[in-house]
Amino acid sequence: MDIINQITNEFSLQRWQVENTVKLIDEGNTIPFIARYRKEQHGTLDDQVLREISERLEYLRNLEKRREDVFAAIEALEAMTPEIEEALKKAATLAEIEDIYRPYKPKRKTRASVAREKGLEPLADAISSGKTDGKFPIDLAENFVDPEKGVETPADALQGAMDIIAENISDNAEIRKRLRNLFTVVGTVTVKAADPEKESVYTAYYDFTQPVNKMHGHQVLAIDRGEREGFLKVSVSIDRQKAMRVIESVTAVDPNSTCVDVMTDVANDSYDRLISPSVEREIRAMLTEQAATDAIHVFAANLRPLLMQPPVKGKNAIGLDPGYRTGCKVAVVDATGKVLDTGVAYITHSAGEKEKAKKLILSFIEKYNVEIIAIGNGTASKETEIFTADLIKQASHKVSYMVVSEAGASVYSASKLAAEEFPEYDVSLRSAVSIARRLQDPLAELVKIDPKAIGVGQYQHDMPQKQLAASLDGVVEDCVNSVGVDLNTASPSLLSKVAGINAGVSKNIVAYREENGAFTSRAQIKKVPKLGAKAFEQCAGFLRIPESKNPLDATAVHPESYKAAELLLTLCGYTLKDVAAGNIGQLRERVDSIGIEEAAKRLEIGVPTLEDIIKELLRPGRDPRDELPKPLLRSDIMDMKDLKPGMELKGTVRNVIDFGAFIDIGVHQDGLVHISRITDRFIKHPSEVLTVGDIVTVWVLDVDTKRGRISLTMKQPKAGEATAAN
Repeated sequence: MDIINQITNEFSLQRWQVENTVKLIDEGNTIPFIARYRKEQHGTLDDQVLREISERLEYLRNLEKRREDVFAAIEALEAMTPEIEEALKKAATLAEIEDIYRPYKPKRKTRASVAREKGLEPLADAISSGKTDGKFPIDLAENFVDPEKGVETPADALQGAMDIIAENISDNAEIRKRLRNLFTVVGTVTVKAADPEKESVYTAYYDFTQPVNKMHGHQVLAIDRGEREGFLKVSVSIDRQKAMRVIESVTAVDPNSTCVDVMTDVANDSYDRLISPSVEREIRAMLTEQAATDAIHVFAANLRPLLMQPPVKGKNAIGLDPGYRTGCKVAVVDATGKVLDTGVAYITHSAGEKEKAKKLILSFIEKYNVEIIAIGNGTASKETEIFTADLIKQASHKVSYMVVSEAGASVYSASKLAAEEFPEYDVSLRSAVSIARRLQDPLAELVKIDPKAIGVGQYQHDMPQKQLAASLDGVVEDCVNSVGVDLNTASPSLLSKVAGINAGVSKNIVAYREENGAFTSRAQIKKVPKLGAKAFEQCAGFLRIPESKNPLDATAVHPESYKAAELLLTLCGYTLKDVAAGNIGQLRERVDSIGIEEAAKRLEIGVPTLEDIIKELLRPGRDPRDELPKPLLRSDIMDMKDLKPGMELKGTVRNVIDFGAFIDIGVHQDGLVHISRITDRFIKHPSEVLTVGDIVTVWVLDVDTKRGRISLTMKQPKAGEATAAN
């Protein structure tokens, strides 16, 4: 297989793009580095496409390795034929290769292997070929009776031969391939309740039928979980006659042969006993694998905008970690995330305690000039939000609040990392600090938490954990590197997500910084222990030093392009001092007057690199998150009972899943917009329209206060469409 050609066709790219990308990957370059600083070599492919190419490259290389191993194994058995060799060459999937290898693969003891040991294979060959010289199979079987081998009667011999033929049919690669395709195209998934009287969250699947090719990922994952928990029984089937026609088309003997009836019986036995259960397992595994892959993609798609939420910069903040019995933990942090004060407020206790809580938080607001409050969305969140909305009305200046997801906050607060960062605070106070910081700089805070614990996506605990972790870690890495990291303030957690820097080197960077003071140039990081030349090449462009004498150190311009950047400035009549002073406003116009391609030629760099340099020089230290919509801060509150059908609201997308999206509309319970209510046009998945963090306009369709469910729509309801609240 020409792997380069395969990827080129699959991704609809030019061959040179794939060749160069593969070369860059094989040279040990990170995806963020390739995406940002090797654009000319791969044709400006983005980081997501590059990761997909990398994943596909790994799969195809593993496929080739397995093809070679199977070829060698069959050759070692001296069973290789031109037909098998050709089939192996054409096999496009691991399943097809395994089908070819199946007859030669060492097996556990089977009915067929026992029959072969009894010397019944010649009888099986004669029957399956139909060449019996007019004799009936039972008559031929008389020649194979051998009591010493356990073949007492002709019937015993015939049964053994039939077992061999059944296994041969089951091992036939062509039959399995065609039946697998048939199950995929016309197969049906049937689900029944293990106990119809037993209540569960899976009642929607107690009597469920769906074509295999119409199954949605969330259905597959729900059914799989329901089966594991003992609530559901699942089967996959096809029309039996269609299946038998496939088998007979390959195994049929001369219709006039004396073996027709026996071969019909064998075909039925092979299908019922061997093929059908095996292919059914394969189809179930295929559905699960595809559902998991899709769910991981959804998880990754949700995680990216969550990490890239615009920070609320330059404001002191209070983080509230709500609680009943133990009180609401309070943490005040300054604009840089440094903890200024902490306390405990008993918001849900007596009137006296509630008044004390109000005085405490108001004193923090006034003393530290707090402008924003972040409230965790866990236990007692609703009560805390009501309390906060009332409290901020009494503040001497404008204060806003936002309910933030505290998913993963408890995981972080109990972690070794949190203990190292805040050894003087207990677990709950650490959580309050994390909640405050999530509003100030979501990316810097969330990188401290295992992505799986962040709370977006669906069925994350059912996913292949290695695949899920790799995908989510890739998203984190891409986000961190697209934003850039301040070398003099970044935590080890944040630094470890920078391209080329591992956990050990990140700690060495911080240790060097603490021992020698702030870094004054990018070149200085070469002195950090275990940060070699390759690591420097990969990470340097993503690290920022705003205090550096060289203004390029505060930009995404890579040190390898400093010379080109300085030549560009000279070409346009500027200096680095002009960059520092912000006096290069005409840079774009001056480049255009020269011509972008001509300028790139003079500087001996590619046009994409030149474009990136221009952008960075014009906006040194820019944060791409600043260009995104700001988070929706609130100063009031509504209760679920205040919602009425038809009511128009602004909300924030919290999670996007297969069948819709959950929207925070300012009440304790998120509302659900079903996929059919997102837009008037047909969409396969909500992610085609929505991403986590989007601010959207919604209308209330229905409120079920008993079950705590809110139904929303993004399509303005027509008069009389909304139902009355329950």
